[in-house]
Amino acid sequence: MSSAYTKIFDLETSEAIQLLGSVQDPKNRFYKIYLQSLAETVDLLITEDESRFPVIEKAFKERLVDLEDAPPTAESLFLQAELNLQRGFCYLNLGENLSAIWAIRQAYNLAQECQQKFPGYVPILKTNGLLQVMLGAVPDKYRWFFTLLGMEGSVENGQKQLNSLRQANISLSKEAGILFYTIKGLISQEFTESNTGIASLLREDPSNRLLHFLGVTLLMKESRSEEAYQLIKNLDQKPGGLPLVYMEYLRGEIQLQKGSYSQAIQSFQRFLSNYKGSSFKKDASLKISLSYHLMNKNTVALQWWNKAKETGKAIAEPDVNAADMLNEQPFPDELLLKIRFLTDGGYLFEARQLLESTNLSHFKTKKNQTEYIYRKARLEHKSKNTELASRLYDEVITRNKNEVWYFGASSALQMGYLARERKDYSTAKKYFNLTLSFRDHPYKNSIDGKARAALEELKTFTP
Repeated sequence: MSSAYTKIFDLETSEAIQLLGSVQDPKNRFYKIYLQSLAETVDLLITEDESRFPVIEKAFKERLVDLEDAPPTAESLFLQAELNLQRGFCYLNLGENLSAIWAIRQAYNLAQECQQKFPGYVPILKTNGLLQVMLGAVPDKYRWFFTLLGMEGSVENGQKQLNSLRQANISLSKEAGILFYTIKGLISQEFTESNTGIASLLREDPSNRLLHFLGVTLLMKESRSEEAYQLIKNLDQKPGGLPLVYMEYLRGEIQLQKGSYSQAIQSFQRFLSNYKGSSFKKDASLKISLSYHLMNKNTVALQWWNKAKETGKAIAEPDVNAADMLNEQPFPDELLLKIRFLTDGGYLFEARQLLESTNLSHFKTKKNQTEYIYRKARLEHKSKNTELASRLYDEVITRNKNEVWYFGASSALQMGYLARERKDYSTAKKYFNLTLSFRDHPYKNSIDGKARAALEELKTFTP
């Protein structure tokens, strides 16, 4: 059983399922069900291959019927909650939101029942902790609906539960640790702790492909793209298991950031040719267009620009932002694009050279002027010049008023983080609430989720 668990986290799901098929001992029945379901869920979430879902859904239903007939022990309730949560993740990934909400509600109720009836049962901390994080980060426009369904959550409480499980000496501890550090980065934006944690897990298990996968994503979020690129090259040497086609998208992102435009185009095209899902395809097509534009090949760039409008779906936030950009006239300002990509990748010296080669008067529209100041603020922030960054962020917030750009919301969020670092919690709260006030920008769900998680955390420090 432990070998199958290891293979799931090495993303060798077919091999794990094959190993589990030979397990016959009835004492391992519940653990076998958990691992079978986990393997199938990981498979679907990584590949986004919708054609696999009917088989997985059939297995979900059969296992849930089997568990519902079992006595209501801690283990059976945990498994029912966990399987419904995994099912909810699969539905979300396929864009079937109503089915996802129903499955998550089932998971929530079962997790609550398990904790009430068996308060000392530690594994349920994984399911309930993850549910708490999900519900605590729900966007404002959906929060009333979840409250109506009797579901409430807290990112802070969810993190505490996952941390308790992470420190317990049971088989789920490693899984809880992976979730804990991933949420620290993607939700709480505490990248130093997140990347340090994932790096420590990688040192313990250097062949683990899932940790490599997460490490790339989290390092890129912290503008450490060169380190992320090395992890991608490490993954290239581990070709077994599920094909990580999404890595071609991230490889293309890094190549675009560093100005290797021909290589970026090739990586994005490999992603488009091989990825089974629809997420990130609109954004990848747009970035092929932008790469050609930055190479001064505007005829083919325009072809890809028009193709991107018809490609994929605008559900994942990179695709939503891509759709927003595609509604404008091609192309975005070339200088601002280069500064953005370089800064996002952590190529700060090169970004500063470009910024210092121009000034505000170079840009003729209010949006471009606002973005120029925002890009300057991001560069100064990443360069640890926080006082200057703060002044620039405040200027962006003023300029972005009554506009639907994301620069103002992102600036308010960063000002909140800067105040939190200074332990100026009242100012942090003010800026996180200001973040939530910006409407209709393309990154609203993720930015609001981060602000809400930060506000929840501040309750620990403020009355």
